[in-house]
Amino acid sequence: MHNIIEVNNLTKKFILKKHQKGLKNLFHPAYQTLTAVNNLSFAIKPGERVAFIGPNGAGKSTTIKMLSAILYPTSGEARVLDLVPWDNRQQLSYNIGTVFGQRSQLWYHLPVQDSFALIGKIYDLSEITFKKRLSHLVRLFEVRDLLNTPTRSLSLGQRMRCEIVASLIHKPKVLFLDEPTIGLDITAKAIIRNLIKKQALEEETTLLLTSHDTDDMEKVCQRVIVINKGKLIFDDSLSSLRDSYLNKKYVEFTTESGEKIRQEINTRQTSVKAALDKLVKDYHVTDLTIENPPMEEIIKEIYARGD
Repeated sequence: MHNIIEVNNLTKKFILKKHQKGLKNLFHPAYQTLTAVNNLSFAIKPGERVAFIGPNGAGKSTTIKMLSAILYPTSGEARVLDLVPWDNRQQLSYNIGTVFGQRSQLWYHLPVQDSFALIGKIYDLSEITFKKRLSHLVRLFEVRDLLNTPTRSLSLGQRMRCEIVASLIHKPKVLFLDEPTIGLDITAKAIIRNLIKKQALEEETTLLLTSHDTDDMEKVCQRVIVINKGKLIFDDSLSSLRDSYLNKKYVEFTTESGEKIRQEINTRQTSVKAALDKLVKDYHVTDLTIENPPMEEIIKEIYARGD
């Protein structure tokens, strides 16, 4: 099958000014080179849902910005939908969608519906096509009650649902999601994950999703690409990662007396259900959360095994 995204030896370096004391910084500035993405190569097929993960500073967002034509690379090659992103920005923009968790594409003071209408105009959608498409997305993402609300008045979870709708109005073939659940509570994260996956399955949209939250990866994606310090360190199926590196769960619970306890579950030795049944039997639990190992712990283990 033909690849929808191809990345070959992609590199991005930034020249940064060093901080120096006194007038030396003004008259004789010194510079250093930061390599954010380092000879990165991978390929993604149409319809794949790929988690693109790593610790802070790994190069995830920089890679996404190059693939979506926001940044130019220092060297290397990339193609998205058979287009070189930085050479075909306008043509590519009609076929991709982007969601940046920390940057809004909605107009801050306008009602959400007006932002959607403006985005429809930007993508040259006819009135009939726009209304039909928006009606479908509004129903899918359950945002009808938010249409007349200014963006500034939305909760973070509400805004992210509207951000994703905005990115899908023109029915992109590829959707880049950069930290779409950042800052959300557990309930809002679950809603966003379910909606992203449902939409991708319905329309066979190719997803490349960056996140620090391993639950985003588990709930949405089939394949995992892990990078660290700009380099590829793991590229395989989610099931392979889960079997090899996600053998622990962390359970944090609050007892009736208010005591907070955190325990580790080795899922190779006991199932999560069995462990939870024992906790409920041994303690009067009033609140409970289950977490995967943090991304940094997974990265450390991958390195320790020499992958």
